[in-house]
Amino acid sequence: MLPSFSIVLETENLANADLEGLSRSLASLVHQDISPGQANEVLLMDSGDVPTDLLEQLCDRYPWITVKPAPAGTGYYEAKMLGAQLASGDILVYADSDCIYEPSWLRTILTTFAEHEHIQVVAGETTTRGVGPYGTAMALTYIFPQYSGETTLTPTSQYFLNNVAFRRQFLLDHPIPTGLPLYRGNCVIHACHLLQDGHRIWRQPQARATHAPPNGLSHFFWRFLLIGHDYYWQNRLLSKAADRPMNQESPQDQNYPNPVSGLQGKLQVFGERLQRMVKNEPQHLIYLPLSIPVVAISVLLIAIGNGITTLKPDYLLKLYDRILGEAL
Repeated sequence: MLPSFSIVLETENLANADLEGLSRSLASLVHQDISPGQANEVLLMDSGDVPTDLLEQLCDRYPWITVKPAPAGTGYYEAKMLGAQLASGDILVYADSDCIYEPSWLRTILTTFAEHEHIQVVAGETTTRGVGPYGTAMALTYIFPQYSGETTLTPTSQYFLNNVAFRRQFLLDHPIPTGLPLYRGNCVIHACHLLQDGHRIWRQPQARATHAPPNGLSHFFWRFLLIGHDYYWQNRLLSKAADRPMNQESPQDQNYPNPVSGLQGKLQVFGERLQRMVKNEPQHLIYLPLSIPVVAISVLLIAIGNGITTLKPDYLLKLYDRILGEAL
């Protein structure tokens, strides 16, 4: 018997992205082999980033959605944790408004919890979708790795908040930290804390999703600059986390998340991603030469973002928030 569950999405992720992504994401939930209507609730945390008329259309089309307004200024992670407080299911399933989920995604996650009572966190696999000069470049340089191709449940050191589920009470007892000087990446710090405290994160490679690449020039420009910003701050925060007392039962077979591991480490990650990318979608080979300029610009923007943040740690994120606020 599957446990009771709640699904939480948010609109904050659409502030600088494609609004149609929300419709596609919800459509992928409709096609799950477990209906989202079976959830205790499907909460859409609205921070004002979706026009009211579109929200009304979506609620008419998907009557199982419950829109919950988030206070002005509520960020991505705050919205996710607010959803945890409002939900009632034993399992809290996190999805994102710019992801598309395979039909077996929800059942795979819930079955994992049903079959393993000791498991508290199940992370699926998310990869960047798209093929072509731009899609291939994003598959190589954007945040999400390629599908591993594995089939067995495995301990892991990280998760993405667009494709993860928690036992609700466990998450409330061990909340995702908010108020950090990050644009994205709080889950990296959270994962580190969980491991240090003796908990395990389990990766379920058959719970798969695809994430949209940055949409448009402005989104691309700012997203990669802020990846550089986040790398700087993640390194600082993880260094502080390393000084926290470690639970003696902390898993010894898992490495702590490390977003930046030096040039050699980055080249290794790049090589592994390239191999998996070609294996998963051979068409990438055709577009690989054409993607090189976009790859180079992406890497340059990350480096610039990291350099600016090294000199002025709060500058980029404050500038981005101000520009976004003026645009809205």
